Amino acid sequence: MPRRLGQVDESKGIAILEAARQALAERGMGASIEDIARRAQVSKQTVYNRFGSKAELVRVLIERRVDEITAHLDNPGSGEGPEEALAGYARVVLESIATPSSIALLRIHIQGAAEMPDLARTFFETGTRTSRARLAAFLDGETRAGRLRVDDCALAAEFFAGMVIGSHQTGRLLGVDSHLDPAVIDRIAREAASRFVRAYGP
Repeated sequence: MPRRLGQVDESKGIAILEAARQALAERGMGASIEDIARRAQVSKQTVYNRFGSKAELVRVLIERRVDEITAHLDNPGSGEGPEEALAGYARVVLESIATPSSIALLRIHIQGAAEMPDLARTFFETGTRTSRARLAAFLDGETRAGRLRVDDCALAAEFFAGMVIGSHQTGRLLGVDSHLDPAVIDRIAREAASRFVRAYGP
């Protein structure tokens, strides 16, 4: 059965984003639209028609990653309590740190921040700041529901993110071995969520 036009466009969009993720992780911002189009098996014009620019590709990639990281915080009706939701959030954050392509992309933006400040700002605002804002909104909702007691949700979100990330991200950025296998990730995520909920319990 032939796919409808919308399905074709969506499939191309996903292929382009995956190709961009791979190319940027390997070559940094020096990755060309031509290379991305070749990897996605589409024309260069298709990439421009769909996303407009390399900067927009980066922004969409970051947005999608933030959506994945914060998914556990966006489903208040899922039956998860605050501890389970926070542990899920922490687990995905740590999995991202442990993923070579994610760290490579972060390293590229840090290295290129002086030459491309606008792109660095986009990376920060769309990624870190949005993720923290969603975490703070989650904490506010849990406080209003009486499951937590948090006076400054933005500050508490920074505390929790710091507990989770620790020195692991720095170690990975520097290429120093940071032992983050699934068992370690699960232990850190559970411990951070448990301690946070005990500290901010009603």
